[in-house]
Amino acid sequence: MIGALAAVGTVGWAVGWLLVTAVAGVGVLFLLWFFRNPHRMPPPGEQFLVSPADGKVVEIDACREERFLQTEMTRVGIFMSPVDVHVNRMPCAGKIGGIHYFPGRYLMAYHPKASLENEHQAMVIESDHGMKLIVVQIAGFLARRIETWVGTGDHLDRGERFGLIRLGSKVDLYLPPSVNLSVKVGDRVRAGESVIGVAA
Repeated sequence: MIGALAAVGTVGWAVGWLLVTAVAGVGVLFLLWFFRNPHRMPPPGEQFLVSPADGKVVEIDACREERFLQTEMTRVGIFMSPVDVHVNRMPCAGKIGGIHYFPGRYLMAYHPKASLENEHQAMVIESDHGMKLIVVQIAGFLARRIETWVGTGDHLDRGERFGLIRLGSKVDLYLPPSVNLSVKVGDRVRAGESVIGVAA
């Protein structure tokens, strides 16, 4: 898309359509800004689990996770607005135990039913220390594409990039109850840097 806008801007400039050139230039700059992928450095200490997404913590609740692990877990929901970085990162070092895609609706990402009814992709992670957790990428009203750059069996480091969701969306992180949370509803977090919790 960036290439297409750049081409339109070039043609507009060549034929003297300054308005077309300006609009295309603004579009290119917006897309470059939106798909920014900054360097992040996780805090020292493998016991610290980092946020998988930039955004605001909108939900924290205890639940029974039935689809993959069939156990009690703590769910932390992070809403990513259109102005947040949308690259997602590993909360801990570990192996990808499975990736599961589910087609669905496009409710607003902060809607209570979005976590299960919207299009989403769940990634089960087996940490290097034997802990199992789940990261779920959830498409929102504007987000119509979930990208994952890893596959089942891949090993990634803590804070390493694994994918993105385009435009406003949400990420749910399912943690074992033994994890001591470091965040509360309303906190702002940064992927790969902000500590979500401490493994027991």
